[in-house]
Amino acid sequence: MALVLTEEQQLLRDTATQFFQERVPISNLRNLRDTKDPSGFDLSVWKEMADLGFAGILTPEKYGGTDFGPVGLGLVLEQSGRTLAASPLISTVLLCGSVVQLAGSATQRQEILPTIAAGETIMALALEEGPHHNPTHIATTAKTGGAGFRISGKKTFVLDGHVADKLIVAARTSGNTNDKSGITLFIVDPKADGVSITRTLMVDNRNAANINFDNVTVTDDAVLGSVDGGHDVLEQVLDIARIGLSAEMLGAIQEVFDTTVEYLKERKQFGVPIGSFQGLKHRIADLFAEIELSRSVVLDALSALEARRNDVPQVASLTKARLSDTARRMTNEGLQMRGGMGMTDQFDIGLFMKRARVTAATFGDANFHRDRYATLEGF
Repeated sequence: MALVLTEEQQLLRDTATQFFQERVPISNLRNLRDTKDPSGFDLSVWKEMADLGFAGILTPEKYGGTDFGPVGLGLVLEQSGRTLAASPLISTVLLCGSVVQLAGSATQRQEILPTIAAGETIMALALEEGPHHNPTHIATTAKTGGAGFRISGKKTFVLDGHVADKLIVAARTSGNTNDKSGITLFIVDPKADGVSITRTLMVDNRNAANINFDNVTVTDDAVLGSVDGGHDVLEQVLDIARIGLSAEMLGAIQEVFDTTVEYLKERKQFGVPIGSFQGLKHRIADLFAEIELSRSVVLDALSALEARRNDVPQVASLTKARLSDTARRMTNEGLQMRGGMGMTDQFDIGLFMKRARVTAATFGDANFHRDRYATLEGF
């Protein structure tokens, strides 16, 4: 695996860096929070991101995308993490766009993928049903009836669910609640009769929603992939999302590290910068090593996706566990090194800490993935 970016990838990274720093700085998230923005992200900025090709990085050129691949999207997500940029990149591009590419029919791909790449369609994956990540725990049912299915059940933690133009819903068409088999994916109109959506705001000021489905009628054409075959698709999509989210976490970790180093150089005690104290030098050097290791595993994971390696599930869990641990440690240290001032809203470290806690739990926390990795390796 090459740990060096190509010239095109470097150009994409530089473009993303400039865009997020200039158009979506951390003050953008503060403004969304303070004004209680109904969308939860800046729609005009999302359109600009689409115009730059960010929304279509994973989409083939024949569907209007740039087809830059997982490494390209990882570079964009990393830079978005440095400014805590709120956007539908995770919900629409990583999750739902991947589902449509992997499981959609030719007609579904032609109808949906170009609109995602153009920034015209926002989608949300309705999967989770409990307080913890458990992708096989599906109690929502889809029963055959007439010319299609009737979906009933409840979903939680649906990212961008309240602003989605389309929902992808995981429902059980056979088997028991925790069976891997018997899960089917459906495209559902959020405005359909029987759909009830309640917006929730997470601690990091990002969107999520609770959604109820009460005998929601969908046609056979709404099925993504095969009936009862949704689990295999979800496993692939969630690994893509875990790796992509880890790339975002890497950007946030790097930003916290860089700003902490600057603070240690500027803050003085006893007439000298506190960064000259040996104890703090040791701690920051240890964090530097952690970040370099995290960067290596993220790039390896993105490369594994691009090369379609057989070890993608293992690499995805390894990466998500590593980045979850590093994000928690880096934000804790960043706050502690700022002393009592770190607890105030004047400093951005609190925003990074909250985002780190949410991303660590999203798509499975470190303990979930350590257990999953061990299972995949036969332990």
